[in-house]
Parts: sequence; C-alpha cells; structure tokens
Amino acid sequence: MLNSSGVEFLQLGAIAILALYVAANLGANDVANSMGTSVGSKALTLRQAIIVAGILEFSGAALFGQGVSETLATGVVNAEVFVAKPQVFLIGMVSVLAACGLWLQIATSRGLPVSSSHAVVGAIAGFSWVAAGIHAVDWPIIGRISLTWVATPFASGALAALFYSGVKHWILDRPDPLLQLREWIPWLSAALLSVFGIIVLPSIVDVAFVQTGAIDFARDTFGWNLPIHDITIGIGSLGAIGLTFNSWKNLEKEGSAADFVADVTDVTDRKKKQEGIFSPSGKLSHSAIEQQMARFQVLSACFVAFAHGSNDVGNAVAPLAAIAYIQRTGSFPLEDFSVPLWILVLGGTGIVIGLAIWGQKVIATVGENIIQLQPSGGFCAELATATTVLLASRLGLPVSTSHALVGAVVGVGLIKGWKSVRWQTLQSIGSAWVVTIPIAAGLGASIFSIAQWILDLRL
Repeated sequence: MLNSSGVEFLQLGAIAILALYVAANLGANDVANSMGTSVGSKALTLRQAIIVAGILEFSGAALFGQGVSETLATGVVNAEVFVAKPQVFLIGMVSVLAACGLWLQIATSRGLPVSSSHAVVGAIAGFSWVAAGIHAVDWPIIGRISLTWVATPFASGALAALFYSGVKHWILDRPDPLLQLREWIPWLSAALLSVFGIIVLPSIVDVAFVQTGAIDFARDTFGWNLPIHDITIGIGSLGAIGLTFNSWKNLEKEGSAADFVADVTDVTDRKKKQEGIFSPSGKLSHSAIEQQMARFQVLSACFVAFAHGSNDVGNAVAPLAAIAYIQRTGSFPLEDFSVPLWILVLGGTGIVIGLAIWGQKVIATVGENIIQLQPSGGFCAELATATTVLLASRLGLPVSTSHALVGAVVGVGLIKGWKSVRWQTLQSIGSAWVVTIPIAAGLGASIFSIAQWILDLRL
C-alpha cells in the first residue's frame, strides 16, 4: 500500500501528464501562429519552421518563463472566496487543464487559431462560478479581456497595413527597388531589432549579467557602473549594425545576378517569363528583394517564437503550478506563488511535441488560407504583431498573439486588395474566437461539476 505522500506523488504525476497534453495543444495552436506567415511566404519550409520554433519556444519557456502568467491562476477569481477552501480550487484547476486541452485540440483539428489565454480564463471563470457563485469571478478582468479581444486585431491590422504601405511605396513600387532596399536596410534593421529587442533582450540581459553577478563583478573589480538599459541598447545597436552590413553584403550578390538578368533584351521570350526572370509587364521581378525580406522575416519569426515561449507557456502550466503549490502547502496560492523550473521545462517540452505533431493545420490557415503572402508582407505582419503585443504589455493590457497576427495578415491583405483576402476563412476564425471563452467556461464548469459529484459519491 502506498502512503499518503506516494498517493499525492502519483496524483501530481497524472496531473502533470494532463498539463503536458495542454501544452502540446498550445504548441499546435498558438505557436503555429508565430511561424504561419514564414511558411506561407515560403521564407521557411514547414519542417524548418517546426525545428526553429521548437528550439526557441522551449528556450524561452524554460529560461525566461518564470515571471510570466504567475498570477493567471488567481487573477481571474476573487481570491478571498477560495482562501478557506484550497482543495476546491485544486479540483477546479484540474478541470481547467482538461477543458483547455479539449477545446484547443478541437480548434487545432479544424485548423482554427484561437487564444489559449482566453481558453484558460474562460475555464477558470466557468468552474469558479459553479464552485462559489457569480461573485467568485472577477468580472472587471473578464471585461478587460473581452475589450482587448476586440481591439487587438484592429490595432495590429492597422499597423501592418501602415508598415506594408511604406514598404510597397518606398521600395517595391519604385523604378529601382534594389537601390531603394539598400537605402532602407538600416532602417528596417533598426525597426526589427528595436521592437523584438525590447521584448527579448531585457530578459536575456537580466539572466546573463544580473543573475550571474557579472554586473556586480564589473563594478567591484573595475569600478564600472553599467545600467541594464544601456547594456540592452548597446547589444541591440550592435545587432542592428551587424544585420545591416550582412544584408548589404547579401544584397550585392543578389544585385549582381539581377544586373546580369537585366542585360537580357528579349523580354517577350515565353520561357524566360515562365522562369520568373521578368514579370508579365517586362519589369525585373522582385525575387531579389523578397529573398532579402525573407531573411528579415525568418529573424522576426525567431524572436516571436522565443518571446511567445517566455510569455505564454504559463497558460499551460500555471494551473499545474497552482495545484503543486496547494499540494505542498495546503493553502491557496498568494504572494509567494511561482512557477517552478521543472514545470516550465514540462511546458516547453509539451509545446515542442504539439507543434511537431499537430501544428501543420494552423500554420496552413494563418500562412496560406487567409491571403497569399510574400516575405515582404509576412515581415510587416510579424513586425506589426510584435509592436501591438509590446505596446499592450507596456499598458498592462492582456492581449492574444493569435488575434494580433491574424489581424496583421488581414491588414497586409487589404493593402494588396480586399479581394485577396479569403473572407470565408476569416469568418471561421472569427467564429472560433467568439465562442472560445463561453465554450471553455462551459467545459470547465461541466468537468468541475462531474469531478465534485464523483468525489461526493466516494465520501
């Protein structure tokens, strides 16, 4: 016979497997969004996207996910309602895991990108209402989430449309687009490193220089007082300069090949047109430009994947962390609640597994089934997504990466022409967004009620 500690260990192991299942579904759905535009624009193959996203998502989740979503488990409920009955909250968190995993798998199987954070919030609200009444839910928080759900795709779409309009006007539609791209490369590099550097670099600097004691060592040994933000700006600036010179070098090679093609005078030759050397109008194609933009897009996708892993892994593992805390202390998680490293590693592993096994459908929906993307459009969509998420984070607003990216893709499509947008696909995605919170809430409430009924029978 197992003693009580052995039973609790087996119970926690079973719940950890359930959290792994949720993380896998999050990887298949949410993570696929960050790579969808890169696959759709052919900047990455599906296999390359899965490998790159898997490595960076796991790294972001395991290394920098500690401080993210630690309050998610308790932020949607009125804590004072559950302080006196932590075991009820534990059962509720198990119900949240089951409900979120089930709904995310249903959405992923249909290729629909939905918000894992909204699913978690809906499931927590659903079980809390059943467990302790309507006042157990923090309704103002639910209202804020609903408002950001509406605002995020519009804000991201507007930014993407603005970015793509600029790229189209100042580079793609110019008589000498290669020369224009050369002039704009420093600005594109600065924009890319600024937006994504603000998301990722502060966490990297904190771990590499603060937590390792490097800053204290430099101050004590050499008398250097290095502010963290100066280190971040310095690294970002060096990265932008390096990216600029490397891009110029690649562009010179592509420009030489383009000059050779431009010497061909027979632009009416059907074979040359079929090979893509010239556009149907006789102008030199934008292949060289799109190849360079593809490099920017791959880099932006890497930053998005890393940032997503560090920010959204808590959607899958915060309920497990709350359960482990209650099992260990017997009390409701309050100020000292945190996500342990082993749980973050579990979440990162699940994300990679889900992306590799089930992620193809959502990648295809975001990258190919809304509009046909080129790397220039995909880069603008990801840049707009990151900017929207960053601004929202600075304002303390909860937003969905899924909503931001889909809105950005539509924004690019509208600049290309509203007929290029596949509105039927967009309607399906919008419907999935609308029903995520109520369905997750219903599933959470139902699973919690069944679990409570089974426990009451045993007692």
